[in-house]
Amino acid sequence: MESLSCIVDSRDVLGEGPVWEPVSGRVFWFDIKGRKLHWHAPEDGGGGTWDLPLRCSAAAPRARGGLIVACEAGLAAFDPETGDLELVEAVDLGEGFRSNDGKIDVGGRFWWSSMDDDGGRRPGALFRTTGDGVTEKVLEGIHIPNTVSCSPGGDRLYVADSKLQTLFVHDVDPRTGALSNGRVFADTKGTDGAPDGSAVDVEGYLWNAQWGAWRIVRYAPDGTIDRIVEVPVAQPSSCAFGGPDMATLFVTSAREGLSAEALARQPQAGGLFAFRPGVTGLSLPSFAG
Repeated sequence: MESLSCIVDSRDVLGEGPVWEPVSGRVFWFDIKGRKLHWHAPEDGGGGTWDLPLRCSAAAPRARGGLIVACEAGLAAFDPETGDLELVEAVDLGEGFRSNDGKIDVGGRFWWSSMDDDGGRRPGALFRTTGDGVTEKVLEGIHIPNTVSCSPGGDRLYVADSKLQTLFVHDVDPRTGALSNGRVFADTKGTDGAPDGSAVDVEGYLWNAQWGAWRIVRYAPDGTIDRIVEVPVAQPSSCAFGGPDMATLFVTSAREGLSAEALARQPQAGGLFAFRPGVTGLSLPSFAG
């Protein structure tokens, strides 16, 4: 396994939502609290940042180009050529709520979540948007919904409630996307960490960034810990596979809530990290809508 390193010292307040866009060969990610969208091209080291008019948090490539983006107002389309963000579906998340995590599944559905920006004091929800643009609220009562990642067969969906320090797994009807049989998959109770964003590899193992724990954990399909990768920041927030061979794991992080003393111990907090874990990630489809 190649060692982990900081590849972009972006110093995000709340880095989140990394996603690989294969056509342009770029990884995109957000600073939710800073209202920014960053990009980095590993092949030539290029990169850039756009300021956003809304708090945005997660995205997936669109078949027509650009990104479908989960934001505090609903769903938006982002054009990397112009830097324009256009709201395409208004969704009322509730006063004081914003979007949080999101991923596309192997069937092309975009799953995304909402949370109370006051630390998840009130429970948020999980939404599912199909390629033909139909959005439904499918789960409620999740205080800080994270992970939102599917299995290689599309028959399981992993969802974390970071406030409960618990990862859940749901059965998925691959045809309709209907969820059933939600149950505990793993938890971090008794530790300083909370399960945050995740990515799934081709072997069906879940890689989970653990906020507050200085680590990424690889879980086997039965929920047991297979591997722990230490990171040099306390608040890794999410991860996504990418690169031309889908063999690099990109990891976002955050500076939010860290004291000056804490930041002195982890000066790269809020940066984008990467390493090659020795396994490839799922090649997920583009969003058709």
